[in-house]
Amino acid sequence: MEIKILGTGCPNCKKLEKATMDTVTALGLNATVSKVDDIMKIMEYGILRTPGLVIDEKVVVSGRVPSTEELKQLLINR
Repeated sequence: MEIKILGTGCPNCKKLEKATMDTVTALGLNATVSKVDDIMKIMEYGILRTPGLVIDEKVVVSGRVPSTEELKQLLINR
């Protein structure tokens, strides 16, 4: 699984990155998590607000930080 956090470094972007890393670790998932902070690359995903969460090249969340439970469900049910 490939997970990308889209964001330029705002507090919510950092919060989503930490929550995602913690959840991946807690669930024991085999996943690569990377941060995309280049605004041009972020725009390629078509999101209007950051942070964004991309799982296997599909945008699943944008403009907010999902709850821990929602994040778990998104990662399990990808």
